[in-house]
Amino acid sequence: QGCVDHPIVLTEAVCNPLYSRQMMSELLFECYQVPKVSYGVDSLYSFYHNRRQNWPCSGLVISSGYQCTHILPVLEGRLDAKNCKRINLGGCQAAVYLQRLLQLKYPGHFAAITLSRMEEILHEHSYIAQDYIEELQKWRCPEYYENNVHKMQLPFSNKLLGSTVASEEKQEKRQQQLRRLQELNARRREEKLQLDQERLDRLLYVQELLEDGQMDQFHKALVELNMDSAEELQSYINKLSLSVEQTKQKILQSEVNIEVDVVDSKPETPDLDPLGSEQSLEDVESINEFEPLFAEEQPEVEKPVAAVQPVFNLAEYHQLFLGTERIRAPEIVFQPSLIGEDQAGIAETMQYVLERYSKEQQAILVQNVFLTGGNTMYPGLKARIQKELLEMRPFQSSFQVGLASSPVLDAWYGARDWAVEYMNREEGWISRKDYEEKGGEYLKEHCASNVYVPIRLPKQPPRAAEAPGRASGAGNPGEQA
Repeated sequence: QGCVDHPIVLTEAVCNPLYSRQMMSELLFECYQVPKVSYGVDSLYSFYHNRRQNWPCSGLVISSGYQCTHILPVLEGRLDAKNCKRINLGGCQAAVYLQRLLQLKYPGHFAAITLSRMEEILHEHSYIAQDYIEELQKWRCPEYYENNVHKMQLPFSNKLLGSTVASEEKQEKRQQQLRRLQELNARRREEKLQLDQERLDRLLYVQELLEDGQMDQFHKALVELNMDSAEELQSYINKLSLSVEQTKQKILQSEVNIEVDVVDSKPETPDLDPLGSEQSLEDVESINEFEPLFAEEQPEVEKPVAAVQPVFNLAEYHQLFLGTERIRAPEIVFQPSLIGEDQAGIAETMQYVLERYSKEQQAILVQNVFLTGGNTMYPGLKARIQKELLEMRPFQSSFQVGLASSPVLDAWYGARDWAVEYMNREEGWISRKDYEEKGGEYLKEHCASNVYVPIRLPKQPPRAAEAPGRASGAGNPGEQA
C-alpha cells in the first residue's frame, strides 16, 4: 500500500561511508515510509548470536565472505573501528583461481569449466592445508595422489558413444561403395579410350594424305586441326598413341583387380545396380566422398582394410581430476601472492592488528578468535588459524579459536535475536524524527553496529569580522606579509 509499516534491520559494510548510509536511509524513510531503521555489521551479528550468553565480551572476529575478508577487533561488546583491516580476497577470487587452474589443465573442456561449477567444487572438495609446503610434498607421492585425488564427471552426450549402424553393416556398405567406384572409373576409362582412339584415327588419316602426296587436302586438314607442320602432327600422334596404350593397360589392370577382389570377398555379395540405371542422391554423395581415393592416375585400386578401431571412452575423457587444486584455491586468503595480489594474508593481517594493542589486550582478544562467513567453511581452516597463532603468540600463552555454528546463516540469526531483544528500546534504532533532524547519514550505535563518526565541517569566521581586518591589513604591507 505504498509503505512499510514495520521496523527494518539492515546490514552494511564495515566502516560504511556516510554517503552510502544516507542514500539508503533516504530511500527507506522517503519512499517506503518505514517507522525506524537499524544498521549493523553481518559478522558482528554472527558474533552476537554465538556469544550471546557471555555478552558483552571481547574477541577477534575473522569474517571471510564472497568478496573480501575482515579482521575485526571487538572490545567489551563494541567494535574498535580504528584497528579494523580488510583483505580484498574471498570466495569469488578462489573460484576464479580454481577455474583458471582447471582450464589450463583441461583446455578441451574450456567451456564446461564454468564459474558456478567451480564454486560448487570449491565448497565440496577443497580444504585448507595446515602446512601448505609440506602438503604439496605429500601430493608428489603417487600413492598419496591415488588415495586423495577427487574425480569429477562433466556432463556429456550419450549419442556420441555409439554409432547407429553396426560395424559389419558399415564394412559391407563401404565395400559396395568401393565396387561402384571401381566400375565408374572403368566406365570413364573406356569412354576416354574411345575418344582418344577416334582422334588418333583422324590424325593417322591426315598423315596418310601426306604419304599419298595429296598436299592440298593435307594442308587443309592441318588448318582444320589447328596445326602448323607435319612435325607437330607427328608429335601429337606419338603422344596420343602413348595415351591410348596407357589407358588400355589401366583397363586391363583394373579388371584383374576386380576379379581378385570378387574371389576374395564373401560369397554372399549384394546385387549391384546396373550401370545404366539412375543413381540415387545418396549414392552420388558417397561416390563423391570416396572419389579422391580412386583417381585415374592411380594404377591400383586400394582394397578396404578391416582395421580394429580403438575403443574411446567418452565418459573418461570428460572427467576432471582434482589434485593439488584442492588446496591451491583456498590458500589465496593466506598467500594472496599466488594470484599476484600485493596484499597481506590472514595471518600477517591478524598479527598486525594484535600488535596495535597492549599485551594485556592482546591476551584478551586471542582468547576469543571467532571465524564466520561462507569462506570459512573449508575443512582445516580452524587448525590453520591455531597453527598461525601458535607461531606468533608468546611461549606458553593460551588462545581459543571458535567457528560459527552456521557461518552462512548466523548473521541472519544474530540480526533476528537483536531485533527481538531491542524491539521496544530506543538503543540502535533510527526513527524518522532522528532522520529529519540529524540527516540520513546519522547512525545510532549498538553492540553489532559500526562506529558513528559525524561530519565535521570547519568553522568559518564571520564576514563582518573579516572586513576590518582586511581593511587594516591593506594599509600596512609589512603586517599583511
